[in-house]
Order: sequence, then C-alpha cells, then structure tokens
Amino acid sequence: MSLLDYILPFLLALGILIVVHEFGHYLVARLCGVKVLRFSVGFGKTLFVRRIGPDQTEWALSVFPLGGYVKMLDEREAPVDVKEQHRAFNRQSVWRRIAIVAAGPLANFLLAIVLYWGLYTGGVEELRPRIGAPEAASQAELAGFKDGELIRSVDGRAVETWQEFRWQLINEAFERRSITVETINDSKEIAFRKLDLAGTVVDQGERDIASQLGLRLHRPNLPAVLGNLSADGPAQAAGLRSGDQVLRIGDKAISGWSELVQAVRDGAGQTLEIEVLRDGASRIFSVVPTVVEESGRKIGRIGVGVADAEGRRERMFVTVRYGVLDSLSKGVRQTWDTSAMSLSVMGRMIVGEVSVKNLSGPVTIADFAGQSAKMGFSHYIKFLALISISLGVLNLLPVPVLDGGHLLYYVIEIIKGGPVSERVMEIGQQIGMALLAALMAFAFYNDINRLVAS
Repeated sequence: MSLLDYILPFLLALGILIVVHEFGHYLVARLCGVKVLRFSVGFGKTLFVRRIGPDQTEWALSVFPLGGYVKMLDEREAPVDVKEQHRAFNRQSVWRRIAIVAAGPLANFLLAIVLYWGLYTGGVEELRPRIGAPEAASQAELAGFKDGELIRSVDGRAVETWQEFRWQLINEAFERRSITVETINDSKEIAFRKLDLAGTVVDQGERDIASQLGLRLHRPNLPAVLGNLSADGPAQAAGLRSGDQVLRIGDKAISGWSELVQAVRDGAGQTLEIEVLRDGASRIFSVVPTVVEESGRKIGRIGVGVADAEGRRERMFVTVRYGVLDSLSKGVRQTWDTSAMSLSVMGRMIVGEVSVKNLSGPVTIADFAGQSAKMGFSHYIKFLALISISLGVLNLLPVPVLDGGHLLYYVIEIIKGGPVSERVMEIGQQIGMALLAALMAFAFYNDINRLVAS
C-alpha cells in the first residue's frame, strides 16, 4: 500500500469525526438560543470560509486538521452589543452551558451507535471463533483445546465471532483470573476448558492475548486450486485459468494454498515455472509475479484468488445480522462496553496496572485506517465507530482545555453557587495544554517505536 492509501482513509475518518463532534456543539447551542460566530474544521490559518444563515455564521476549513471548534458569542472574548447579550454563551444558565459542551462527545457516541446499528441491521461477515491446533506446551494445549473446535461461550457469555472472543479475553485479562471456555467439535461433543489469565499482558508491544495463551484461529488446509483471476494480471496473461490445480512452482512441490502464496510472494519479479493439472493433464506456464510493497517489504503477486470450495467459507465465516430493534440494542451495548473499556484502560495506565505502550497516536490510527479500508467497507465502518467512541471518551476527561474540563468547572459552579474565577480557569488552561502536549508527545513516541519494531 502507498502512503496515500493510509493518509486518505485517515483524513476522511478525521473529517467525519470532527464535523460530527463540532456539529453536536453547534446544534445544541442554536437550540439554546446562543449565537454561533464560526464553525471551523481544523485550526490555524483559514483555507476556506463561507458565511451562511441569518447570523452569517462562518463555516471554515483551516490548515491544521487535527481538531476543530465552534466559536460562540461570548462577552469574555469581545464586547457584545446590548441587544444580543441574551444570546451570549456566558449569559446562559449553567445547565444550558453543560448541555452545549456535553453535546460534542455525545454526538460521537451517537455516531458510533448509528454506525453499529446500520452494520448489524444490514449484516456483517465475521470470522467464527474456531480454534486451530494450539501451540505446543501452551496453556491452550494443556487445557485440552483441539484443532477445529468452535468456541460457544466464555464464563457462560455466548460468543458468535472471533472478535467477540478476543474482546472477552481482554476484559478478563485485566482481572488476571481463570475463565471457563465452552467448545463444541464437529461430532457435536461439548467440552469446558479452563484457562488461567494471570500471566497474560495487555500490551500492544506484546503478542495478542489469544496468542499468549497458545490459541490461534483455525486455518483450513485449502487446496492449491485457482479461483478468480484478475483481468490482465500476470496469471491470466500467462494462460492460467480458474480451476487449475497447482502441482509445482520451480523445484518445489505445492500441496496447499499457503505454499502457493508463499512461493509467489518470494518470487517477486522472477520468472516462475508453474506446473498445473488441467482436465487431467499436466501443463507448465511461465509467470512473472508483479512486484508490490507490503509493510516495507517487496513481495510478488500474480492476481489469483483461492477457489471457494463448497461449505468451506460457511465453516470459517458467519454473517451477524439482527432485526432493527435488536441491532440498535447491540449498537448501544457495544458503544457502552467500548467506552467503559477505554476508561478502565486509562485508569489502569495511571495506576501502573496496564502498560502506557498501549497509548496510540495519529500515526498508529492512520495505519489502522488504511488497513481497515483495505479490508473492506464494513471493517472501515467499525474502525470509524471505534475511533468515534475514543474521541468521545477522551473529550469527557476532566482535563482543562477538553470538554470534560469545562464540565468540571460547571459542576464546581453548581456546588459553590458561583462561577470559577478567571484566574483559576487561566491556570487550568495552562495545565491542560501541558498535559495534552505531554500526552501527544508520548503517543508519537509509541508510534515511532512501533514503526521501528515493525
């Protein structure tokens, strides 16, 4: 993938999330009768501005895209005409100010709910939680897991997909306790496996939780039979056809699809002699794999897909689909659970129970954006929902500068019966800016370390 394949999905996601967040502030401000002077996506020098509506609100696009703001009429920032003082933000009741400030993060949560709702109503294809052969001497092998078993539940909570299973593992890994995993095999035999999570670590620098336990996704031994061929790809240009079974590449006998893929990847730019079985007869073709870059490494591709044997896809994938109301309930629950998980991880980072290496910055987020876009529409939508939740949670933290910091001031105002002094707010802004700068610097540091490690 080129750099643009990461940057464009990242900028698109960022633009959507910023617009939704700021529109939450804007909409509630207008409903409360507050005059909005400017709606800006980005900070710094203005690239584009247009005045719209009876208030001539400025809708602007600025040069630095990592954020945005809604500027409202406020006597603390500039003199306000007597006739419009009732429309100034600072003249509103504390409850209205709370509603306006909280509307931004709430809009992000609402976006996530809507995205999940749409996905589950339309149906989303997910990997089944089917286990492959466990690693030797691992906890999974000692617990008795067998190749091909399907996971049904974790501590009595049903799981339908591999993603749900991993989510349950991460949740339980924080508690570092034992769990019971229910499985069923192809003979319909049910078993209960015990796993001790005391030795697992939730850390992006470490292996995935499932891998630490010796659990891995089941990968069927697919035959080396060609499926769809890309138009004008190297395979089609060489004369290969769908249905051809690859027997040999060069001097290496090919017994399965994974061996075929590896031989092609390793043969980037080289002429490969590929022997296939077609209509009962052996034929030989010369193919030169196209050189492409993946994760900084040059690999070969010939433009072929695997033949989808009957029943094999159904064994590996499940389409998760619910009714309209059930999808909405699922979206609300997933948004709530993800928000709670985010807060829990942040709290555990502060007390040292979770590594600060889990903190990610824009570089990692851009990487995830590009990878999810490459995987397909539904994966990108799930990425967008997850980042929207993270943005909502981050903005609700009681840190001055963020929405949560302003909400903290208003709570203090309710308790003490009067607004927080300008001096206290000024000091708070300075502390908040310093905290955010330190947080961003550390996130960038983690991003760079991950890039170097990969």
